[in-house]
Parts: sequence; structure tokens; C-alpha cells
Amino acid sequence: MDYGMVGPALVLGLGCVGSSIGCGIGGMASHAVMRRVEENHGKFIGMSAVASSQSIYGFVLMLLMKNSIAAGTLSPLSGIGIGFSVGLALLFSSIYQGMCAASGIQASAKQPAIIGKCFAALGIVESFSLFAFVFALLLI
Repeated sequence: MDYGMVGPALVLGLGCVGSSIGCGIGGMASHAVMRRVEENHGKFIGMSAVASSQSIYGFVLMLLMKNSIAAGTLSPLSGIGIGFSVGLALLFSSIYQGMCAASGIQASAKQPAIIGKCFAALGIVESFSLFAFVFALLLI
């Protein structure tokens, strides 16, 4: 059995699972608020989709790790370690970003002027997945 692709599969799978959970959380809040307010629906939808970026990071890392393992510059065991740890970072970052989006959607429905500040909070949560992504690039 070839264990070479376990690490790339982990980083992609965990990143995508996290993105789907995070977008689901944000999407549910968006739908709930859209039935109560008459404007800003596009901003609510955009805010609920922010957690999808972690799946892109997982996809890029999966490709880079696959190529590095095939070239022999990254061992399969190192790939599993990197894939699992970075995948967990992407998973939890996505979930908490979805929760942050949900609370931002609810808050900006009540007070529309704060929607920009809510996006800033989402960016702070996003930064942790970016850190994990960049650190993984340095390890590969």
C-alpha cells in the first residue's frame, strides 16, 4: 500500500470539511436574517461564504505536497504530519470563521453600519489559516 498520498488527502479533506461546516453555519444565519430584513442580502451571502477560502488553501497544498512526495523531496511520513496538522488548522479556522460570520450577520442586520467591522473580524480569523498555509509552504 502506498502511503504517499495520505498527507495531501488529509490537508484537502480537512480543509474542505471545515469550509463546508463554516459556510453552512454562516449560510444558515444569512437565510434566517434575510427573511427579517429588506436590504444587504448580498453582503450577508458574501459574509457567509468567507469560510470557503480554506478549501482553496487545502487544494493548493495538496497539489504541492503531492508533487514534492513524487519528486522525493518530502517523505510520506512528513506529508502525513504536515497534512494532518495544517488540515486541522484549516478545519477549525473555517468552523470558527463560520461562527464569526453568523454573529456578524446577525449584528449587522440590527445595525447595518457595522458590517465592515464584521468583515474585519472575519479577516482576523482567516489570518490563522493563512499562517498555517505559509508555514506548510516553508516545510514543503
